[in-house]
Amino acid sequence: MKFVKIVVAMLLVLFAQPAVPLNAQSDMPIILSMRERAEMRDTWLTIRLNTVVPELLRRENIDMWIIIAREYNEDPVIKTMLPAKWLAARRRTILVFHDSGPEKGVERLAVARYDIGEFFNNAWDKEKQPDQWQRLAEVIEERDPQRIALNYSETFALADGITHSEFEAFRSAVPQKYLHRIVSGERLAIGWLETRTQEEIVVYATICRIAHRIIAEGLSDKVVQPTVITTDDVEWWYRERIRELKLVTWFHPSVSVQRAEEPGRSGSFAARPESQTIMPGDLIHVDFGITYLGLNTDTQQHAYVLKPGENDAPEGLKRALAIGNRLQDILNSNFVVGRTGNEILAISLEQAKTEGIKPTIYTHPIGFHGHGAGPTIGLWDQQDGVPGKGDYELFYNTAHSNELNVNVAIPEWDNKEIRIMLEEDIIFTEEGVRFIDGRQAELHLIPR
Repeated sequence: MKFVKIVVAMLLVLFAQPAVPLNAQSDMPIILSMRERAEMRDTWLTIRLNTVVPELLRRENIDMWIIIAREYNEDPVIKTMLPAKWLAARRRTILVFHDSGPEKGVERLAVARYDIGEFFNNAWDKEKQPDQWQRLAEVIEERDPQRIALNYSETFALADGITHSEFEAFRSAVPQKYLHRIVSGERLAIGWLETRTQEEIVVYATICRIAHRIIAEGLSDKVVQPTVITTDDVEWWYRERIRELKLVTWFHPSVSVQRAEEPGRSGSFAARPESQTIMPGDLIHVDFGITYLGLNTDTQQHAYVLKPGENDAPEGLKRALAIGNRLQDILNSNFVVGRTGNEILAISLEQAKTEGIKPTIYTHPIGFHGHGAGPTIGLWDQQDGVPGKGDYELFYNTAHSNELNVNVAIPEWDNKEIRIMLEEDIIFTEEGVRFIDGRQAELHLIPR
């Protein structure tokens, strides 16, 4: 019942708030206590284990999936399967999923010294069988699986969780007849990490809204005092603000400026721009993300610092943002289930260029990880496609960061070419693509 109350409270906050521009100040959405967060995450985990895992095992024709990890050297997948009060695996933790078919369902076992909450039944009694690896071999023989998946992958780091020593120990323990049945669990691992349940999708909107509110707060005269504050100062303000809200970030925020009097940005992202004092007339760029309830956000937005006597940004900058929005729309329109990341990239770039846009697209999945599991849609330095990660196909109920930039000449700045760099989180379902909590369609103005 407590979980229901928590969800209801969040939904009331989510839907009761009137729609407001992203550059408007407003109250912060509800942020749950640590205890409430743990209860919600454990409820989500129950739902995911009961629904996502069986679907993936049958989709990929795997009847046993084994995940092996040791304390503080956890498989990225196993970290998302532990109870909320477990911050790491304990000793060696081995999880086993065995699909007995639609009628009997998927059996979940832990070949470990400890019960794993209510999620995995303990399957090892050390007093009866002192050898953990031998007990795992017995579990396998008792069920006689035809395809045994382990998390190893040349392409995806998030699906390459088994270490060399653990893999060798596994091979040594398992009877010879099962060795040829071992297959990569790459698509199981990626599928588990990328799939968002309906419960997660609903609350993801609140998580993104919190991120948007923090960004707007930092891009205001509450924080930015032209000629006094530097871009580094704003970055560290964001770090402190995140902590004040009892949240964390998965990367250090980036704040930079473009201005009429200085050369334009190069195409390289290999180095962070040096700290600069923020001045009137600057176009500020922020790259920012938070982690909350186990899910991540990733957002890039822009603000304009008004000069004395100005009450709006130059038309050229506003037009540049509109062109960036158009590229976002083009990319979203090409999300089709079954298409690979490389196919989406190529189609979107070609369409944008026919409209006279100078595009660069580097969109990535997001969810349990900031740079998450799923198809890569370009990298800033690989606009011809990304072998491997870009060849993975698009599935429904996945979240992505629509990340890209456009180069646009600004008439008011002597036709200097600037770069509008945008990033907003989107969700892809059978209903299509939508921004999880809207997007920036107007520049933040400082002061408002």
